[in-house]
Amino acid sequence: MSKSAYIKLVEGSKQNEISLEDTKNLLKFYQEMTSLTGQQLSWDYQAAAFPYEMEEREQDGIRYLLLTGKNPAKYYYLMIGTGQETETGTHYIQIVLPDNATHGDKAKANEFSKFLAKQLKAELHLFNGRIMYFNERKGK
Repeated sequence: MSKSAYIKLVEGSKQNEISLEDTKNLLKFYQEMTSLTGQQLSWDYQAAAFPYEMEEREQDGIRYLLLTGKNPAKYYYLMIGTGQETETGTHYIQIVLPDNATHGDKAKANEFSKFLAKQLKAELHLFNGRIMYFNERKGK
């Protein structure tokens, strides 16, 4: 059964809404950062830090990002989408690990989810059900 992690934009987050384009731009920023780090190290760190090809897809009217591994033995794929909770109106990013995900996929999904949550000062609901807070939680 596939597992999901959620990056929720709650009170104290950098922004209140998130689109798929915003998420795509944050992942491109991640790639740029790792590329610059690689230049300093004289090593292709970007290829190791982001071992996926990113493409935008749509199924049943739902747009999402498909990250396909460049080396299928180590990285299969991840899916990333955005949405809004109907009850609370909270916007979120969802990262989905497929049933046949590799250990590499799970490690990268955790890394990407932490990066996105930190950039957005959001609340991260990890694959194992635990919650990490990257936002200021006043009075809690």
